[in-house]
Amino acid sequence: MELSGRTALVTGAAQRVGRTIATRLAERGARVAVHYGRSAAAATALVAELRAAGREAEAFAADLGDAAAVIALAERVSERLGTVDVLVNNASLYERTPLAELDAVAWERHLAVNLTAPYLLALQLGRAMAARGAGKIVNIGDAGADPPCRGYLPYAVSKAGIGALTRGLAKELAPGVQVNCIAPGPILPPAGATAEQEARILARTPLGRFGGPDAVASAVLYLVEADFVTGTTMVVDGGRSLG
Repeated sequence: MELSGRTALVTGAAQRVGRTIATRLAERGARVAVHYGRSAAAATALVAELRAAGREAEAFAADLGDAAAVIALAERVSERLGTVDVLVNNASLYERTPLAELDAVAWERHLAVNLTAPYLLALQLGRAMAARGAGKIVNIGDAGADPPCRGYLPYAVSKAGIGALTRGLAKELAPGVQVNCIAPGPILPPAGATAEQEARILARTPLGRFGGPDAVASAVLYLVEADFVTGTTMVVDGGRSLG
């Protein structure tokens, strides 16, 4: 897909990996809907930066844990920026949930943000894409979710579900819409990690370094611009999943 003049919605686009994805899409000529939850200042700053560079961008707030707000987000973006051609489900909730403290609230919160919101956006926007005969959906999973890490059960289940959602949507929305997933590994050091902890992560990563947000953004661009790839999960983890 040629991105010039297209509209792309990136969830969780105000910071970190999402910010880089949104920036790279804008550099390719896309109008970018910068979704954010609580990072209003960062989203506003990104939009200002993109506009200063001659790009089209607008910020959209929405609580992805609220199904009605998710559907409203899809409608607002379409009304203000035109039909959405590219959807990147990047936003994610990642909280430690030890088994002894695990409850229904933590379980449902992770599934709502990490799985139900991508499903609702893909359903709402994907049907319109299919009706037009063209569209791209990229879901962001996690290479470290299978097998799941101890203490992160709801998160791991939600990310495993993203893989199934991707494959199912790829069949349902074919042939006009391509749906794929990216499973990042050690892209950035964990927040608050010590030098020793970072070293342990890199020791288990064959390429011996953190990938950086651009590694994921480049994978997104490939999947958006390629027209004969669908239903696949691209692992971007520096070889860590090799074991």
